[in-house]
Amino acid sequence: MKKAKLVLLRSELGAGTRGASMGVDALKIAAIDLKSDYFRKYEEVEISDENWLLLENVKFKYAKRIRGIIKIYERLSKSVCRIMKKQAAYPIVLSGDHSTAGGTIAGIKNAYPDDRLGVIWIDAHADLHSPYTTPSGNMHGMPLATALGEDNLDMKSNDIDDKTIELWNKLKNSGGITPKIEYRDLVYIGVRDTEEQEDYLIEKHKVKNISTKELRTRGVEEIVAEVLGYLDHCDRIYISFDVDSLDPRISVGTGTPVPNGLRAKEARDLMSQLVKSPKVCCFEIVEINPTLDTENSMAETAFKILEAATNAALNDED
Repeated sequence: MKKAKLVLLRSELGAGTRGASMGVDALKIAAIDLKSDYFRKYEEVEISDENWLLLENVKFKYAKRIRGIIKIYERLSKSVCRIMKKQAAYPIVLSGDHSTAGGTIAGIKNAYPDDRLGVIWIDAHADLHSPYTTPSGNMHGMPLATALGEDNLDMKSNDIDDKTIELWNKLKNSGGITPKIEYRDLVYIGVRDTEEQEDYLIEKHKVKNISTKELRTRGVEEIVAEVLGYLDHCDRIYISFDVDSLDPRISVGTGTPVPNGLRAKEARDLMSQLVKSPKVCCFEIVEINPTLDTENSMAETAFKILEAATNAALNDED
């Protein structure tokens, strides 16, 4: 049985709606309410955040709070790398907003720089924006662009200053490797809310995107087999699960819900089957916002997915 370590990060610098920093604690409350001993079973590693920047004025319009996110990337990537290499453990990352996923990818790549890394991105959004294309400046829409080293200058819509360019390049180069992944090694599941700049990249690079309808029609088992087969050339696989991949009737506690998402059982089965692959070396769950959810139902749903996926990944059925 593998040894797991929970990496807890309460950062919400990249989101446009406040409250995702409370997601980790909402998961813990859900575990208590569901009478689970999950958070007593696994050792935790806490990553300090830079949420104090939320009280400061935004200095970079098209890369909001990027200085803090650079620091988060550095801390998270070092922790993930250390867990994988020195402690030979399986990192399970529970974070606030999705901007931090780029730091997780950097950590895996730092641990295994010569390995080809596949990414399964289960999300309503493509997260391929850069400061050159972002409509909002919110950096939870940019983590995959940082991992891919993508500026998307062909679809440039923003004129950004030299300091923003400098900081953006520093973020892309986090861990000293750029790019960290290739488009051929990326699979989307459930992505359905994209802007034209992202559509351009998805079409240009022929990124595989499995819709909710396709998953429901063909079934989870068939989709899992296809995705893992598609990424079979990769040495390792990372899975990023954003709770807005779920349908809004379920994902009431998230800042960016989008119609036509996954059902809770579909998401639980999907994650549980994917992580059984020996190539999956890390998974992450993000964007739980209990301030938008009076009953903590989103966190309870996410916790059930987390617990099932952990048990499947570690072959721990207790």
